[in-house]
Amino acid sequence: MRTKVIFLSLLIALAGFGSLQSSAQQDEDVRGAFLTTRPKTPAKTDKPGSNSQPSRRRPKAITTNATTANNAATASDSTTNASTPRKATPQRLGLGLTLFMRDSNGLSVRADPSRTFRKGDRVRVLLETNTDGYLYVFNTTDGGRPVMIYPDAELDEAGNYIQGHVPWEIPSSVAAEERLRWFTFDQSSGAEKLYFVFTREPLSAVPIEDDLITYCRENKGGCPFKPATDVWAQIKKELDEPVKVARAERFGNSQTTPEHQAATRGIGLNRDDPEPSVIMLTASTSKNMLVATMDLIHKSEIGTAQNDQELE
Repeated sequence: MRTKVIFLSLLIALAGFGSLQSSAQQDEDVRGAFLTTRPKTPAKTDKPGSNSQPSRRRPKAITTNATTANNAATASDSTTNASTPRKATPQRLGLGLTLFMRDSNGLSVRADPSRTFRKGDRVRVLLETNTDGYLYVFNTTDGGRPVMIYPDAELDEAGNYIQGHVPWEIPSSVAAEERLRWFTFDQSSGAEKLYFVFTREPLSAVPIEDDLITYCRENKGGCPFKPATDVWAQIKKELDEPVKVARAERFGNSQTTPEHQAATRGIGLNRDDPEPSVIMLTASTSKNMLVATMDLIHKSEIGTAQNDQELE
């Protein structure tokens, strides 16, 4: 489970964004651009009491025949007097992350992502995007070959589809067992780097859903999947593109009820809900991919008591 441990550890180290610069004005601009696409009022769910997150598989395309489409267009023209359909204004890709840590009372509290974590610390990440898209997570160890650690053939039916402003917990706070509700640091250390890749469309030559499940089952050596050299070069190239970052400095507060309900019931956050601790935004609306890297801040301690939730 070494790859899993790397994934868990890396998610919380948000200090290594290279040469990205942030000022007070830029922070405000980034937050505004990201949060303005949240709805003004709370989203409603038709599944009261449900604790199931939305499917991470791609939604099935809605298909109509030409006659139906033409009739719909004619009806629309007759009521709106519009000669052409209005196109949606493109927006910059945005990704928000909030780190929660389990306190001594078992509660989820906001934690500073730049802190140093020790063996036995338990954390959970709340992720939010500003539009629908696909999330991939790759990891390298000591500069070695990258491996894909999300999507995972054993999680979410190998899907990685994310809905805009519908938060997603890693791992889920409503998992059946307590040991599955948190990531727990072990004693391992090393030079690890995590790559978040958020795209408008699925990456070519990278299997997801049934293709990934089949790959892991049939290929010699199984998973994790390792991207081809040209695919990885495309991802690394995006690191040269400008990305704006805003970071909050308010930590120690407990997770709010709306945040928890949204993440566990598959409903969206609204503008009055807390903002992510870290927000990343592409500088251009024409970009179809956002790539951010994170470095590990995890130090082992000799003599730390063994934790029964430690991942091997």
